[in-house]
Amino acid sequence: MPSDGSATTSSPRAGTDPRNSAATRPQIVEIDQDEILTGEAVALDVQPIGFFLRALGTLIDVLIGAAILILFAIAAGWLTASGVLDPVVTPILTIAVIVLVLVVLPTVVETATRGRSVGKLVVGGRIVRSDGGASGFRQAFIRALVGVLEIWFTVGALAAIVGAFTPRSQRLGDLLAGTYAERTRTPRLPAPAPGMPPALEGWATIADVARLPDPLTRRIAQFVRNAANLEPAARARVAMSLANEVAVHVSPLPPTDPETLLRAVASIRRDREYRALVLEARRVASLTAGETAAPRGFPQR
Repeated sequence: MPSDGSATTSSPRAGTDPRNSAATRPQIVEIDQDEILTGEAVALDVQPIGFFLRALGTLIDVLIGAAILILFAIAAGWLTASGVLDPVVTPILTIAVIVLVLVVLPTVVETATRGRSVGKLVVGGRIVRSDGGASGFRQAFIRALVGVLEIWFTVGALAAIVGAFTPRSQRLGDLLAGTYAERTRTPRLPAPAPGMPPALEGWATIADVARLPDPLTRRIAQFVRNAANLEPAARARVAMSLANEVAVHVSPLPPTDPETLLRAVASIRRDREYRALVLEARRVASLTAGETAAPRGFPQR
């Protein structure tokens, strides 16, 4: 395919199968582990809850369920001793309460709160579908039903073993229901980087920093934020190393010291990316001005 976008036609070479040509072979798209590809081919950047936070949230839910069962046992024993409750009815009532606490209550809570139980609220998480959509009744019921085996009957051992070997700390119920625990609490934003050095304000209007690789940009921003905490020798050494990498991607290169160059580059990238985000937000707002609700099945943030 030429660079100007015009199409060219060529016959396949002898001895080659047209079905194996590059144009007909399926393209493999690599998606980051923390990204979800929706049905509209949109990659969503998500953060699953870690294993220990997931276990803590489950433990809180289990303790609440166990407290309800203990309260029922105390109340049933007192009512039976007082003669109010017939001893024949007690086993039937006990089975009904166990099913209510172990299956019905978790299903109702997760369905009504869209994947947020008490334990999930404490650890800052929620249960969502594998495609990023909100969890519904079917997913909640499967998770609660399987949870009787992997959480209650095995004292959490089965859930811990499966969760330790899955990428998103998914337990067996999550694998069967097609769900996982998403992080809803974002970490605190870092302190903003210093502004543009006054000596390079004129250069910033003509500087080309678009070719800077994203990993290098993140390293520069991290250095600028933490430079004051470094030892002078290490600070100068890291600044010189980063400046040498930056010099290949920045044009024109200003005559200044390495640390000032890094601060200027970080400031330019930050300001330009912020303006791009503002323009994108305005465009999205203009396109969705007439919409009153999110698409069906999309989680409410």
